[in-house]
Amino acid sequence: MCPDRPRPLLELRGLTVRHGGIEAVRGVDLELFPGELACLIGANGAGKSTTLHAIAGLLPVAGGDVILAGERLNPAPAHKRLAAGIALVPEGRGIFSRLTVAENLRMGAYVRRDKAGVEADLERIFDMLPRVKERLGQVAGSLSGGEQQMLAIGRALLSRPRLLLLDEPSMGLAPIVVEKVFEVIRSVARDGVTILLVEQNAGLALGFAGRGHVMESGVITLAGSGDSLLADPRVRSAYLGDID
Repeated sequence: MCPDRPRPLLELRGLTVRHGGIEAVRGVDLELFPGELACLIGANGAGKSTTLHAIAGLLPVAGGDVILAGERLNPAPAHKRLAAGIALVPEGRGIFSRLTVAENLRMGAYVRRDKAGVEADLERIFDMLPRVKERLGQVAGSLSGGEQQMLAIGRALLSRPRLLLLDEPSMGLAPIVVEKVFEVIRSVARDGVTILLVEQNAGLALGFAGRGHVMESGVITLAGSGDSLLADPRVRSAYLGDID
């Protein structure tokens, strides 16, 4: 590594993940630097969510390495990766629908022992997500889709992550709600949290992220700045609906 170049926070080196006999992710290399907001786009079944699950420790790695701040994580289980600073907001939000909003939030802090720090982080999350604060005593399953997404992000932030993985945060939400959710994500990024975003809406993701990666059939085929990928005719044809 060049001595003037910062060390990546996240490194994937030859990451391979299998579902049964199928290689869903095949030899992926990826670097994500501290404070970076990057996205991963591609068609359904391309391996995007599988990649996030492998980083978070929810799927076993068949080959290659997941490295956080220079430390090889695999085959550490998911709870140890959470303690190391990786938090996942899964597709579909993954909230505990029968628990209250407050109980869901507290679940995000279960790896922490600094009670005062947790309380301070809660207040920051309430400032960022006032609708969540208004519904602390409400059963989480009764929230709207947008409120559930905000709750899932707040719960992940209570683990105080260095790396936040977001899987399809716009799915099933009205455009005005998507805008609010992405305002929250931008605020999290401004606070210095490194973010890797998987998003089906390629135009939204590339316009939002500083750097993008295109995944096809388990392989990253293109990478570059969000703006450069938005202008790439291959990306525009495949993911943005351009036919010229």
